[in-house]
Amino acid sequence: MWEPLQRRWHELAKRQTWLAMTIALGAAPMAMAATDNAATWSGKPALLSTPWTAEVSPTNALPDYPRPQLARPSLDHPQWLSLNGLWQYAATDGNTAPAFGKALKDKVLVPYPIESVLSGVQKHADFMTYRRLVDIPAAFTAHGQHVRLNFGAVAQDATVYVNGKEVARHTGGYTSFSADITPALVPKGQQEIVVAVHAPVDSVNVMVGKQRLKPDGIFYTAASGIWQSVWLEPVPATSLAQIEFTPASSLDAFTVTSKVQGANDNATLHITAYADGRPVGEAKGPTGTPLHVAIAHPHLWSPQDPFLYTFKATLTQGDQHDDVTSYAGLRTIGIAKVGGLNRIVLNGKPTFLLGTLDQGYWPDGIYTAPTDAALKFDIQKTKDLGFNTIRKHIKVEPARWYYWADRIGLMVWQDMPSLPNGHNDKLSDADKAGFRTDVSAIVEQLKGETSIIGWIPFNEGWGQWSIPAAAELAAQIKKIDPSRLVNARSGANCCDTKGDPQAGDLIDIHDYQGPGLPAPDATRASMDGEHGGLTLGVAGHIWPNTAINPYGAVKDNAALNDGYVANTAVLRDKGPGIGVSGSVYTQITDVEGEHNGLYTYDRKIEKVDEGRVRKINEATIQAGGPH
Repeated sequence: MWEPLQRRWHELAKRQTWLAMTIALGAAPMAMAATDNAATWSGKPALLSTPWTAEVSPTNALPDYPRPQLARPSLDHPQWLSLNGLWQYAATDGNTAPAFGKALKDKVLVPYPIESVLSGVQKHADFMTYRRLVDIPAAFTAHGQHVRLNFGAVAQDATVYVNGKEVARHTGGYTSFSADITPALVPKGQQEIVVAVHAPVDSVNVMVGKQRLKPDGIFYTAASGIWQSVWLEPVPATSLAQIEFTPASSLDAFTVTSKVQGANDNATLHITAYADGRPVGEAKGPTGTPLHVAIAHPHLWSPQDPFLYTFKATLTQGDQHDDVTSYAGLRTIGIAKVGGLNRIVLNGKPTFLLGTLDQGYWPDGIYTAPTDAALKFDIQKTKDLGFNTIRKHIKVEPARWYYWADRIGLMVWQDMPSLPNGHNDKLSDADKAGFRTDVSAIVEQLKGETSIIGWIPFNEGWGQWSIPAAAELAAQIKKIDPSRLVNARSGANCCDTKGDPQAGDLIDIHDYQGPGLPAPDATRASMDGEHGGLTLGVAGHIWPNTAINPYGAVKDNAALNDGYVANTAVLRDKGPGIGVSGSVYTQITDVEGEHNGLYTYDRKIEKVDEGRVRKINEATIQAGGPH
């Protein structure tokens, strides 16, 4: 009964029917072209530009260090070489092996997906090849160092060659990978890097989230190829690949685990924790054993006080040292009885998680924010509006997005990017196995992020092959990461393979316009996973040539403000008595055909009164907190 109109439209599956319904509801079926079509670095006009579009150029393509939680030797002074910028590019037929030593006919700006205007290509291809010639600094190979080639993410399948030798093959469009390319380097001259990519998007059953080859309704433009940063980095023969800090339940220590690349016989790890530049704890031991770092005078992380410890880590094997810096916040998340009801507790205290749906799409970069300032903008504005939580909706972001969430102080529900919806009964055993593998890889990659407090494997049953599948994935995630919550299925009442899996830590329903007020049960807390969706398009700030979803329409800004406040007041007044632990408002920004954001898609217009929204939000969080 709560199923929103937009979901029912999508189930009709035919655009013609969808448009007919739109017209019948009295809304304009097609958005008019935006008035703002500023030129990009390539000279191609942006269909809709953001405040950062003009800042992007071949010499200024996301130049910031991409991996803040593992920086050598420090985040302020990293030793690395960015490969973001212009690469040679060619769409291919997928049947021909990549050629080496030959220039490709076109250019692409990495790391913007090929469908985006910022890439300079602005066209999809199922198969493509990237090529770049690189001069590697002599210091990178001095003293026996090795050179690693790192990719933040490539959609979907990537095979990497250096000087004609295959150095890496990776499947999965949302996870990072790297390769030691030292054996493939030539002694003198430039090094040739070639990346062959297959990007089937939703034509096969792989993780795609909301990407579609034919965007429609609540599904959007695809983002293929290299879409996160690429860089080179010198490392010792044995080096740290990952380091994780898990807060102790006592909130006075961290458990430190690490992953090592290269031979690690008799390697040791030395960790020192710092608070405001002062050492407050340390530990040393073999790399295969978790370390316990007790913290003097613990300072906890919370949205109100997002304090982060800095760590210096030294991996030692023989006379070789790998020195890195990292960071983490000291916080716990869990479920506890509060007034006889199961509630979410942050650092042992009942906390209402008031969030927005954040889809991470950009009109100029699609999946890739144009600049680091743009990436930070959505998070900062969510905080400014008085929210304390973000639901990162069926997408995984670059590492710097989580870095800003950690620093600014937002809790994050991390969705898994879904398989294409509508295929649940057509999934093969291989499709299901691939999804399980990708879920594990994403959790392993992100479980060191302080801001992430919970995982959501399925949204509204998209790609969920059975009701027990949600319980299965919840258990799989919990085994990998028992320190966080698992919401086995967001929207148990909607839309594919409906039903409560009776698993995980949360009961979650979607209620448009809502809000939903589900009660906790004997073992789980409860939350409203999606509600709101009040729609208001702003002329000149609309994605062109796209059907407008009129669902939840309001007539003007005053109605939007009044509607948001009235909607949230229900959570404030009724949620605490029922024991609801959280909610997610749809959404922080417009996206293509959806105009239900608090900001326009181009991030140029704030559609609500920030002070008024912040006031009701803060009151709602306070009402759902400790008393």
